[in-house]
Amino acid sequence: MIVRKLQDAEKTERKVQSETWDSVRLLLKDDNMGFSFHITTLYAGTETRMHYKNHLESVYCMEGEAEIETLADGKVYQIGPGTIYILDQHDEHILRVRKEVKMACVFNPPVTGKEVHDETGAYPLVD
Repeated sequence: MIVRKLQDAEKTERKVQSETWDSVRLLLKDDNMGFSFHITTLYAGTETRMHYKNHLESVYCMEGEAEIETLADGKVYQIGPGTIYILDQHDEHILRVRKEVKMACVFNPPVTGKEVHDETGAYPLVD
């Protein structure tokens, strides 16, 4: 059994930060579960372009207000507490945050823990 506390993980290298977000990676590839699980905070007033070419992601909003735009079709979806969105087609998207959001994120395949977005908005696929 694996048991971890968010407040403990926040004080370790499991917390990865960028200009527009921070992510606490509670479950990683080395845990051998076949997916990774993160608690990610995106900062108010920011816009992040993402395109997970190598991963599928499910995102559940626990708090805050944002919108997500899928770039292939220009559709815009409002995101708030209780909303889940699933990037099942490796959807290229922009997340615009009005009020700081806290998200629970699941990645398949799992990340190793050090990933940040590259110039295309993707995480690299690490063996």
